[in-house]
Amino acid sequence: MKASELRSKDVAGLEKEVADLLKAHFGLRMQKATQQLTNHSQLGKTRRDIARAKTVLAQKKKEAAK
Repeated sequence: MKASELRSKDVAGLEKEVADLLKAHFGLRMQKATQQLTNHSQLGKTRRDIARAKTVLAQKKKEAAK
Protein backbone atom coordinates (compact mmCIF):
# COMPACT_ATOMS: atom_id res chain seq x y z
CA MET A 1 0.00 0.00 0.00
CA LYS A 2 1.29 3.44 -0.90
CA ALA A 3 1.72 6.23 1.62
CA SER A 4 -0.46 8.51 -0.51
CA GLU A 5 -3.35 6.04 -0.14
CA LEU A 6 -2.82 5.96 3.62
CA ARG A 7 -2.71 9.76 3.91
CA SER A 8 -6.16 10.01 2.37
CA LYS A 9 -7.66 8.00 5.27
CA ASP A 10 -8.72 9.40 8.62
CA VAL A 11 -7.30 8.33 11.98
CA ALA A 12 -9.96 5.66 12.59
CA GLY A 13 -9.38 4.21 9.13
CA LEU A 14 -5.64 4.09 9.72
CA GLU A 15 -6.07 2.33 13.05
CA LYS A 16 -8.30 -0.27 11.36
CA GLU A 17 -5.72 -0.67 8.58
CA VAL A 18 -2.93 -1.26 11.12
CA ALA A 19 -5.05 -3.84 12.94
CA ASP A 20 -5.84 -5.63 9.67
CA LEU A 21 -2.17 -5.64 8.66
CA LEU A 22 -1.14 -7.04 12.05
CA LYS A 23 -3.67 -9.87 11.66
CA ALA A 24 -2.40 -10.59 8.16
CA HIS A 25 1.20 -10.61 9.39
CA PHE A 26 0.29 -13.00 12.19
CA GLY A 27 -1.36 -15.33 9.68
CA LEU A 28 1.73 -15.26 7.49
CA ARG A 29 3.95 -16.04 10.47
CA MET A 30 1.77 -19.02 11.37
CA GLN A 31 1.92 -20.25 7.77
CA LYS A 32 5.70 -19.96 7.90
CA ALA A 33 5.84 -21.90 11.17
CA THR A 34 3.74 -24.72 9.72
CA GLN A 35 5.73 -24.63 6.46
CA GLN A 36 2.68 -23.68 4.38
CA LEU A 37 4.01 -20.30 3.26
CA THR A 38 5.16 -20.35 -0.35
CA ASN A 39 5.95 -16.66 -0.89
CA HIS A 40 8.31 -15.61 1.89
CA SER A 41 8.66 -12.08 0.56
CA GLN A 42 5.11 -11.38 1.77
CA LEU A 43 6.42 -11.27 5.35
CA GLY A 44 8.73 -8.35 4.61
CA LYS A 45 6.13 -6.53 2.52
CA THR A 46 3.54 -6.80 5.27
CA ARG A 47 6.02 -5.65 7.90
CA ARG A 48 6.91 -2.60 5.81
CA ASP A 49 3.23 -1.83 5.23
CA ILE A 50 2.63 -1.93 8.98
CA ALA A 51 5.52 0.47 9.58
CA ARG A 52 4.28 2.78 6.81
CA ALA A 53 0.74 2.84 8.22
CA LYS A 54 1.97 3.46 11.78
CA THR A 55 4.16 6.32 10.56
CA VAL A 56 1.28 8.04 8.76
CA LEU A 57 -0.96 7.45 11.80
CA ALA A 58 1.59 9.09 14.10
CA GLN A 59 1.86 12.05 11.72
CA LYS A 60 -1.91 12.50 11.65
CA LYS A 61 -2.14 12.31 15.45
CA LYS A 62 0.64 14.87 15.77
CA GLU A 63 -1.15 17.21 13.37
CA ALA A 64 -4.40 16.82 15.29
CA ALA A 65 -2.67 17.67 18.58
CA LYS A 66 -1.52 21.05 17.24
